[in-house]
Amino acid sequence: MSRRALTALIAALTLVVGFGVAQLTDVRALGGAVLVLGAAWCAWRSRPAVAWWRIAAVLALGGVGFVATHLLARTALGAWPSVLLTAAALAAATYALLAPRPSDPSASRPA
Repeated sequence: MSRRALTALIAALTLVVGFGVAQLTDVRALGGAVLVLGAAWCAWRSRPAVAWWRIAAVLALGGVGFVATHLLARTALGAWPSVLLTAAALAAATYALLAPRPSDPSASRPA
């Protein structure tokens, strides 16, 4: 599995596991800690391979996804399907955004 694919997978799993931890423990802060740790790991792992603004965009999308999951959970879709849908979208966006581009100063480093 490529570095970029693994980071995208971890980004998605961060949302899923964070929600699961919050649900199982009834301690929302523990779920939030999973989110923060997962985001930090993804940012740290991506730092040498891509431009900083790409990492910032992924982190911002993760935050938007977190909010979107809460909004979607209130619809007929429900909580777990909302989390899974948002996690899949985050994984796809992460994979796309963390691809080095020739215009990136860091494009010569492997992703």
